[in-house]
Amino acid sequence: MADIGELLQLCVKHNASDMHLTVGKPPTLRIDGSLMSLNYEPLGPEGTEALMKSITSNDNQRRIQEVGGVDFGFAFEKIARFRVSVYKQKGHYGLTLRLIPTHLLSFQEIGVSDVVKQLLYRPRGLILVTGPTGSGKTTTLATMTDFINTERDAHIITIEDPIEYYHSHKKGIITQRELGVDVPSFSEALIKGLRQNPDVILVGEMRDLATIEAAILAAETGHLVMATLHTTSAARTVDRIIDVFPPNQQEQIRTQLSTSILAVISQQLIVKASGRGRIAAFEIMINTASIQNLIREKKTYRITSDLQTGAKYGMRTFDSSLYELYSKGIIRSEDAIDKAFDQDGMRAKVEGKL
Repeated sequence: MADIGELLQLCVKHNASDMHLTVGKPPTLRIDGSLMSLNYEPLGPEGTEALMKSITSNDNQRRIQEVGGVDFGFAFEKIARFRVSVYKQKGHYGLTLRLIPTHLLSFQEIGVSDVVKQLLYRPRGLILVTGPTGSGKTTTLATMTDFINTERDAHIITIEDPIEYYHSHKKGIITQRELGVDVPSFSEALIKGLRQNPDVILVGEMRDLATIEAAILAAETGHLVMATLHTTSAARTVDRIIDVFPPNQQEQIRTQLSTSILAVISQQLIVKASGRGRIAAFEIMINTASIQNLIREKKTYRITSDLQTGAKYGMRTFDSSLYELYSKGIIRSEDAIDKAFDQDGMRAKVEGKL
């Protein structure tokens, strides 16, 4: 039977982003976006349960029985950290383990422009990092948090589910709080966190109305708030936040959001042309007077055209980021076209270059 230590060693050795353990399949790694089954027998229900129990505390096992799943972080010896999601499916256990990079990346390494650095000195406002699951949002936020921790004498509170990157105190003080261990919910931690004299608050995910409301309040009352959302563009992010609120509150939220939001950074990971490793393409929206007006006037559909003409403010569209990566030979033409919002426009640009 597969041994969990052996499997985790292989995950680290192959630099896989994830490992899947599920009944009926051999242990499977996700490497550079593709799934690769390891040379083991398919897992049975007993084997999967044994693997689950070898890394899951009794408390977390009880939570699985109560709610059908649990997320937690754990350290594998001194080799690596993993974020684990344990769930029930067809009456059996399944696990997905995300390998957390061991070192924090620089802005240059993740490919975020220096304009974002300037925003991290701001005393208040909301910075949103968005993208689909597995797009590197947590890594980008960790880089931003480390920059603030290194450059500013600020008290940073992070609220995470679970804690992935561990930060040590540098020029700043950093308080990391984990859902289910230190706090019951994002919204509760945010509201109580305002009493702990923070300068910066990181919210792992704005997943409900109470959390979004608390994050906007914190940004308005003199705190820099950084958070993630599962959206794919700046315009969709603004719409998603507003749509969470009841209709009678949406007008007020538009006004609040138009002034409190500093930037939306949307990202996706693309496989490199070499086939080894992935790189992020970014859309960056910086809040200008024009963008504020579009948010207030319910014209978010016009945000993209502001991004296209806003290079002097550090803005860029996702498609322009894709084309730049393609033109430098970092990603393949078919991936640039496949991931583009305007696929016909990207195809025309790529074929024109060819």
